[in-house]
Amino acid sequence: MADTARLDLGDKVLDLPVIVGSEGEHAIDIRTLRAQSGYITLDDGYSNTGACESAITFIDGEEGILRYRGIPIEDLAAHSHFIEAAYLLIWGSLPTQEELSTFSDLLTKHQMLHENIRHHLDLFPSNSPPMAVLSAALNTLSCFHPEFLQIEDAETFHEAVARIMAKVRTIAAYSYRHAQGLPIIYPHPEKKYTENFLHMMFSEPYEEYNPDPELAKALDLIFLLHADHEQNCSTSTVRMVGSSEANLFTSVAAGVCALWGPLHGGANVAVVEMLENIRGANISVQDFVQQVKDKKDGIRLMGFGHRVYKNFDPRAQIIKQTAETVLGKLQIKDPLLEIAEELEEVALQDEYFIARKLYPNVDFYSGVILRAIGIPKEMFTVMFSIGRMPGWIAHWYESRFLAASRINRPRQIYTGPTLDNYTPSENR
Repeated sequence: MADTARLDLGDKVLDLPVIVGSEGEHAIDIRTLRAQSGYITLDDGYSNTGACESAITFIDGEEGILRYRGIPIEDLAAHSHFIEAAYLLIWGSLPTQEELSTFSDLLTKHQMLHENIRHHLDLFPSNSPPMAVLSAALNTLSCFHPEFLQIEDAETFHEAVARIMAKVRTIAAYSYRHAQGLPIIYPHPEKKYTENFLHMMFSEPYEEYNPDPELAKALDLIFLLHADHEQNCSTSTVRMVGSSEANLFTSVAAGVCALWGPLHGGANVAVVEMLENIRGANISVQDFVQQVKDKKDGIRLMGFGHRVYKNFDPRAQIIKQTAETVLGKLQIKDPLLEIAEELEEVALQDEYFIARKLYPNVDFYSGVILRAIGIPKEMFTVMFSIGRMPGWIAHWYESRFLAASRINRPRQIYTGPTLDNYTPSENR
């Protein structure tokens, strides 16, 4: 007999099914609650609400565990790369050599933008926020690829995925070049995914940019670590928009808009700005930490703590090592990294932060790496978007084709005025 949860509501007793996930997570199934009782649940921010069942990513926040399709993030970071991880997330298993080669060839084939899209984007002011450009361009793809507005089979989906994954980096590089007043650099047919993106970002017509392999590897790792993270704000947005049967281009464009918010994708920017402020104010890390503890106006410890992780963010431990490797190999003396390392050491030994389980998250070190690569702050969230694209695509597909298709429609508790009469304007 299946487990149930008994709910006493006045003279009614409801037995609600208990659902158990493959990793032992328990949930009370309340899909029939309103029909049986007239009640709904209230969970502001959805911290205790399972919006869906998903087979894509598993997180255990208490133990600091993150797995893509069952594979620990540590293994993927050590042995895989972004495109292989993207394939894993989207299609559910690691690709064979032939499957990976076919997917990579498709990305190369579809990496160019239609020239009319480029001309369209030329009309944006040079100081346009890159995330606005990215969202607009992804939406615009639906105009140039109407054949993908309705996806009914695996082959069509495969082709649509290749176009989005290939073109998102081209769009991102273009938005940067446009903002700088630099000529656009077209994709190189023989370069791999991340290396090609750096080529489009930093090459010149008269001089090709060849990044240090460690830099390309570090950026690829950032993409991989951000590829999916369960039901976060932007992913939930993609699933929400997709539930209306909106097309894939529009749905991921909505994900970009959600990610744009400073409480989501802008966190690594906030970390760098915090480190810059510490340096600019010429105060010690100890004094800054004390200001945080004293809750001084405007002083916050950025890059620590996470909505889900109540332990170390496993991605943070990986990316810290990468930051040290990159800066060490390139002999880059970044004072912000030194401040970051001291801040981490001080905070992790302070009972104030220990008691609140505030540990470094992935944003704490990713900004330092992006600085070393030469990526400006205004492009940090765009980097996040490129990395998160396979997760958004995977969730869109899962919610549309592998789960019960139903438009998302949350309820609310109304707190406004009760019934009132209309008063004509002359009597008000």
